[in-house]
Amino acid sequence: MSANHLGIKIKKIRKERGMTLKMLADRTGFSISFLSQLERGKSSATLESLKKISIAFGVNPSYFFEEEETDSRQSLIIDQRMDAHHIYYKDLGTMVTDRDFAPLLVVLKPGQTEGNLITHRGQEFLYVIEGTLTVRIEDALYELGPTESLMLDSTCPHYWYNYTESDVKILCVSSEIKNK
Repeated sequence: MSANHLGIKIKKIRKERGMTLKMLADRTGFSISFLSQLERGKSSATLESLKKISIAFGVNPSYFFEEEETDSRQSLIIDQRMDAHHIYYKDLGTMVTDRDFAPLLVVLKPGQTEGNLITHRGQEFLYVIEGTLTVRIEDALYELGPTESLMLDSTCPHYWYNYTESDVKILCVSSEIKNK
């Protein structure tokens, strides 16, 4: 996805929510200048910044990505949605618009080892399909292999990493954040 496309979507949802850049800056901790550059496609978002922005808007990070077409067999297509940041999302729940949780297929490419701990309201359930996922929750590290799972309170500082030489494919089911 291009930085310009991402910026257009961020600006669109910000306007729909009746938010100013200052309001978004206050909610995310980012500078108005950075957010303005992001909206104009002059800067790119990291996974961490995209998660903070999606939390501020009360949407899942997958909102910012174009929907994928599937063939007649409804096969899953994984595209290169965040190639520069070594992570790919596929929203698996697009058939329901007002949801209480969001199922995502996430692929972390080898070397996706950077990112600061984040927090948000809700819960996350992680199920490893393939590879070895490292999950940091506060000061503790957990390594999960295929068919292993973990559920966490997302208000605890956490982040996912791939310290291996292979892709890590996970199912992440997270509670949806509702704007009231």
